[in-house]
Amino acid sequence: MSVKTIKLTTAEAIVRYLIAQRIEIDGQNLPLFPGVMGIFGHGNVTSLGHSLEMHRKELPVWRGQNEQGMGLAAAAFAKAKRRQQILVATSSIGPGATNMVTASGVAMANRLPVLFIAGDTFASRLPDPVLQQVEHFGTPSITVNDSFRSVSRYWDRITHPAQILSSLPQAVATMLDPADCGPAFIGLPQDVAADAYDFPVSFFETNLREIARPRPDLGQLAKAVAQIKAAKKPVIIAGGGVHYSLAEKALADFAEKFGIPVVETVAGKSSLVASHVAYAGPLGVTGAEAANKVVSKADLVLAVGTRLEDFTTGSWTLFAGDAKFIGINAARFDAVKHQALPLVADARESLSELTKELGSWAADSSWTTESRSFKSELQAFVDSRVADDNIWPPSYAQLVGLVHQSATAEDYVLTAAGGLPGELNINWMSKAVASFDCEYGFSCMGYEISGAWGAAMAREKGEVYAMVGDGSYMMMNSDIYGSLLSGHKMILVVCDNEGYAVIERLQVSQGGASYNNMLSDSTGTGTDIRVNFKAHAESMGAVTFEVSSLGEFSEALVKARAADRTAVIVTKVRAKDFTEGGAFWQVGVPEVSERAGVQAARAKMDQGLKNQRPGV
Repeated sequence: MSVKTIKLTTAEAIVRYLIAQRIEIDGQNLPLFPGVMGIFGHGNVTSLGHSLEMHRKELPVWRGQNEQGMGLAAAAFAKAKRRQQILVATSSIGPGATNMVTASGVAMANRLPVLFIAGDTFASRLPDPVLQQVEHFGTPSITVNDSFRSVSRYWDRITHPAQILSSLPQAVATMLDPADCGPAFIGLPQDVAADAYDFPVSFFETNLREIARPRPDLGQLAKAVAQIKAAKKPVIIAGGGVHYSLAEKALADFAEKFGIPVVETVAGKSSLVASHVAYAGPLGVTGAEAANKVVSKADLVLAVGTRLEDFTTGSWTLFAGDAKFIGINAARFDAVKHQALPLVADARESLSELTKELGSWAADSSWTTESRSFKSELQAFVDSRVADDNIWPPSYAQLVGLVHQSATAEDYVLTAAGGLPGELNINWMSKAVASFDCEYGFSCMGYEISGAWGAAMAREKGEVYAMVGDGSYMMMNSDIYGSLLSGHKMILVVCDNEGYAVIERLQVSQGGASYNNMLSDSTGTGTDIRVNFKAHAESMGAVTFEVSSLGEFSEALVKARAADRTAVIVTKVRAKDFTEGGAFWQVGVPEVSERAGVQAARAKMDQGLKNQRPGV
């Protein structure tokens, strides 16, 4: 039987295949890959770049300024789209490719789909060594693209055109798999990208994709129901998987029906609106003491769509020693952590099945009442933190409070590393579901601005606010210009505390001396020189404001909303006024030291570890 074929280059076949992939979202038939983030170089411009130009209407390319920034924007886009659409990030060989490794790490840690396509050296090796090639004397098959192996859920190097017939479907299936979701990497040697092959026409037929919703095993479901019914004080931890399975309403209904309090991880924040009756606040190291009190009293923890990282669990000291866990997760790896009873399934479908099986059961009314009593404590704490104390510069919390006051339910707020995650996680009371992004899986400095650009691409309504520290701004800021080039507006709040203040806080709190974190205690003769962030952002074309009072800050927020393009608000912020969380965190404090402060910190750390739950 003959198969109808078409002769195409490998690069052209890849582009046509990506265009053919579609997905249905809210009744609309949309492209699974709506665009490409690209910087062209000699590894991808002549073949892949040519094909992308030929198909620029179906698969537009957004010009990046830095390959890492492109990948971060793509990851943030995927999160804002709740993993239902995927961007491609493409680079040349060499440094262009390795610049994307960090972004792939962000996507990997946060279980987000991004398709990375990097140019590679020649498969024939005849012209070796080529420009930007790193040679491994004993293993000539290794290129810099092997760096992606540790930060990719799917990795392949195409050494013959026919290989994409199996590789591309596998890459897409991986990125759409709720259990295995993460970044996919394709290395594309220059000669192979240009080679032609007779591809089957059927490979390019439109494919309307669906994201699977695995149902819970009946045996696991029955055990989970029995364990819930036996509990006296159950609590739900809502993780990022709630967002990715679109389970926010199911979670809200489940928690209200059965009287179970809900605490949120950083990735799961805005799973519930803050006004929901079951909302008990953010837990963990960057969480609120009131929420952590609820968790510490629980005898059963329903961990829904969370990977239970140390900032969530207080390095596994937050829970009662005899507390039981039910792991509701599409990924078996996460569902079985810490001897949890696994319910390996989609979060929304699991909650739906549990609702049916639990029937008229409800948590003890005394527990429901007790857990809800802590909410007023949480709100009072937030109110006290965001209140104006008439001192300049302001605290992070005061700035968060004013951004929150300015924002509507249609807006989206984003941050990443440094002190801002704790400030936003506690002090931001969500006005809408899926309206918050704090990249705290990889905690990548520089995500804030690039991520806001990606989120602005994804969001169809409202403003995207990004709160960024001076340290992260200095690491990666060029996507301010990228947002202007592409026409995707965002509002950036640059909080300048003149250093890496949150790490200095950790350094000093564990008995060390302040060193090399704040500008004032860095090595060199220029430690009194400061960056003019307003002028810098203005030079890239942004609307800019620099404020010297909270009143001016509020006025700048109003003007930023009215601006027709990306706006940047620069403000000083206190370096030593952080919102305290309510959980222990294990870090490596020296066992021996000549410093009395370090000795005391080690003794305190050892004492805290006595409450640590065994990791079995």
